[in-house]
Amino acid sequence: MNIVYKLLILIACTFPIAPVISQEIIQLPITVDNGTKWSNPEKQFYSKVWETEVVTNVSKPTMSVYRPVTPNGTAVVICPGGGLYAHSINSEGIDVAKWLAKKGVTAFVLKYRLVPTGEDGTADIMNEGAEVEIRAKKILPSAVSDALNAIQHVRDNAAKYSVAKDKIGIMGFSAGGAVTMGATYTYGPKNKPNFIGPVYAWMNVLTHQEVPVDAPPMFSLCATDDPLGLAPASVKLYQQWIDAGKPAELHMYAKGGHGFGMRTQNLPTDNWIERFGDWLGVQGFLD
Repeated sequence: MNIVYKLLILIACTFPIAPVISQEIIQLPITVDNGTKWSNPEKQFYSKVWETEVVTNVSKPTMSVYRPVTPNGTAVVICPGGGLYAHSINSEGIDVAKWLAKKGVTAFVLKYRLVPTGEDGTADIMNEGAEVEIRAKKILPSAVSDALNAIQHVRDNAAKYSVAKDKIGIMGFSAGGAVTMGATYTYGPKNKPNFIGPVYAWMNVLTHQEVPVDAPPMFSLCATDDPLGLAPASVKLYQQWIDAGKPAELHMYAKGGHGFGMRTQNLPTDNWIERFGDWLGVQGFLD
């Protein structure tokens, strides 16, 4: 066998050819600052408490961009959950972005600002009891402003990302769902999302909950057995949207718990992302 041919086979086996999803990091401006100070630097690590990869102590908001090989013009800003103490960066962020990119959607994983914590923010949130909600409410306006700035950045740079300015959505998980809804309740003309996806959203930390007059279509889901008792809030969100005459879709799963994201549990919740994809298609965002 020709030595060059052998070499080509070796290279192909060593570096399998696959669609390339480019990634870049975007620094976002800080437009709301309540004086919070962080003594520890941003940190990414595997949390033994949550058994997943997390990011803590985010003091400067950024976005990671996941570009599809063939963009269809739709973009989604993804807000991972974690009680505003951490970002569940894989199952509620990167894994979601990669799935969407395969569908032609340009995905942006947002690292919004978080509560300042110690070496392990996931341990802190498990130990602080009622203080968690107090600290989360304090940082939430900053996180919401980060989300609004993320939407505006995508819209301002739509041509750069091959995105249509009227096909930019936002979705979030748990505390990221609170950030998503906080942005939905307070957007302006430049940073209005064209669709939203609150996933087992933590609504307790939001004081203002009024459906906007021009509210975007909403996709929402939760598990009935969510141990944090978040299921009723998702039902309420859906009912509010329907009562206001706005497009909405709700999926309530009998089992799934909380924080399942893209994890495999051998339950129907394993396929929730497919239902989100179906909904995007019905709404015309996968054309």
